[in-house]
Amino acid sequence: MDETGWGAPDHLWVLRSIRIETIVPFLRDRDVEIVTWGSAFSGLAAGRRWSLAGDGGGAIEVDSVWIHLGPDARPTRIGEGFDDYAKAAGGRAASTRLALEPPAGGKSRVPWPLRVTDLDVMGHVNNAAYWSAVEERLRERGPDVRRPYRARLDYRHPIDLGEEVDLFEAAADGCLDVAFAVGDTVKAMARVEPLA
Repeated sequence: MDETGWGAPDHLWVLRSIRIETIVPFLRDRDVEIVTWGSAFSGLAAGRRWSLAGDGGGAIEVDSVWIHLGPDARPTRIGEGFDDYAKAAGGRAASTRLALEPPAGGKSRVPWPLRVTDLDVMGHVNNAAYWSAVEERLRERGPDVRRPYRARLDYRHPIDLGEEVDLFEAAADGCLDVAFAVGDTVKAMARVEPLA
């Protein structure tokens, strides 16, 4: 958001959810063109979209929702000066509603050790670290990511260094659900599924 003038330290943004649709996997692509724009807007959140096109025919669509925080790291209304971004959203509302529920049958837990390098500037586990854990689980039980697929990650609560995090999962019909839990609290949920 720095290019909009809505970056740190006065404005912080935390990822609420992200959906990635790999329409054509990047298997033979060497160069990728990325186009991004504001996809949705509301009083406390903004959506951002990316379209990625590879020179070998690969195509990925990404949509995300970010919650706006003030300098005190608390949700804060988006004020004046965000007009261009809101205009690009074309009236589409950014929803912070979460779509994924913890897997009902996934009670077998696997510890997920955290590293200092997993932290972001706010001291929470960064977004990329979650995907790393999902990727590890995909190797064993997930859909074939050399084919079209959809992945979604919902962030419910931040995970901090020092917390004991367990992963539990369920796999059925080519889908993989992974929950990130601290005790009985599910902090984040991921789903990877084949695209029809």
